[in-house]
Amino acid sequence: MTLTSFGPANRIQRSPQTHPLTWRLRDDGEPVWLDEYQAKNGYAAARKAFADLSQDDIVQTVKDAGLKGRGGAGFPTGVKWGLMPKDESMNIRYLLCNADEMEPNTWKDRMLMEQLPHLLIEGMLISARALKTYRGYIFLRGEYTTAAKHLNRAVEEAKAAGLLGKNILGSGFDFELFVHTGAGRYICGEETALINSLEGRRANPRSKPPFPAAVGVWGKPTCVNNVETLCNVPAIIGDGVEWYKSLAREGSEDHGTKLMGFSGKVKNPGLWELPFGVTARELFEDYAGGMRDGFKLKCWQPGGAGTGFLLPEHLDAQMYAGGIAKVGTRMGTGLAMAVDDSINMVSLLRNMEEFFARESCGFCTPCRDGLPWSVKLLRALEKGEGQAGDIETLLGLVGFLGPGKTFCAHAPGAVEPLGSAIKYFRPEFEAGIAATSAAVVPPLARPIVVGA
Repeated sequence: MTLTSFGPANRIQRSPQTHPLTWRLRDDGEPVWLDEYQAKNGYAAARKAFADLSQDDIVQTVKDAGLKGRGGAGFPTGVKWGLMPKDESMNIRYLLCNADEMEPNTWKDRMLMEQLPHLLIEGMLISARALKTYRGYIFLRGEYTTAAKHLNRAVEEAKAAGLLGKNILGSGFDFELFVHTGAGRYICGEETALINSLEGRRANPRSKPPFPAAVGVWGKPTCVNNVETLCNVPAIIGDGVEWYKSLAREGSEDHGTKLMGFSGKVKNPGLWELPFGVTARELFEDYAGGMRDGFKLKCWQPGGAGTGFLLPEHLDAQMYAGGIAKVGTRMGTGLAMAVDDSINMVSLLRNMEEFFARESCGFCTPCRDGLPWSVKLLRALEKGEGQAGDIETLLGLVGFLGPGKTFCAHAPGAVEPLGSAIKYFRPEFEAGIAATSAAVVPPLARPIVVGA
């Protein structure tokens, strides 16, 4: 898999004005360390934020720019920052970077951390200044060992240069930053489960309210943002709101650029920084090069395993939250997967649901028991041993585990691809029902036996 922001050959020249996230990348893929980063205007936005802007000015600038979370949920970042308490007596606050990136088929944050670690640090420094947080943590997926090594080195470089630690840039502001590697759980992508894990507890989501902005790490006000989200902050502060808004394509309701990609049996799998509003067809054909010879596109997911499947006819949808919503699913992380015509959808969904069932924290009954039951039914259908009514039972589970039915968003994300796969490829599921099966059984007639 190519971790690159390059477009098609001779098509795009990256520049600060068009590629704020990736223009500093080296052609050889090596990390950009402090000297080179500063030579490429690194930390200039941080110096501007400290010298010329009040803390409230920074928050308002990010809010006016319309920056939204890049981890998948898409919550407005400035609004989230505005939830942090104004009370100056609450002087212990935390900034957490969600770098867990456990979503299958997603590797965008890995590229930023491995090749541009100082961009993330600068984004966190400006954000910490705005939020008045004195300590920050990068909660990193444990398997990202290279990212951990590069981030730790970059943190030490920033400390030595007076960009982290005490009295940063002579401002009197103190900010410590630590890299914390997790034990490896998908559920840690949920911000309150991440907070529990950081505290040394079991990674279960917490009840909300109270929200982390009021009661977060060790009971103190806490803000949690994704890696790519924080990496957008320096460009917004450095180049301004109107420029940032101008980056997106006409018709997009989201602003700025987004790291997007395509994997699967495409000719040029990879990762590119593109404006919001680019069509999925342009991403698939012009950047990913279309399907490899001998393969045909059967369907695709727009942004990770937790998003619904779409058909080739949906490729003209614009890649932004509202554009993908118009064709029935979510933008997610923006890294798409192409499914070729050799893939059986029952086998693909069985593999996906096994992952989601294993990664459930087990806290709430629908998720803890419903996902393993979907796996059992899919295994039977995959072997041709399904029974009449199994598809209806799966659709019932899609409803029972949908939005608002479970403690967090894990189960709704897990069943979204299942529901869409049955919608578009029901005959493949029906083919798994044994010919000797009894007459049609009413929906949910088969007993759900825990642990069976």
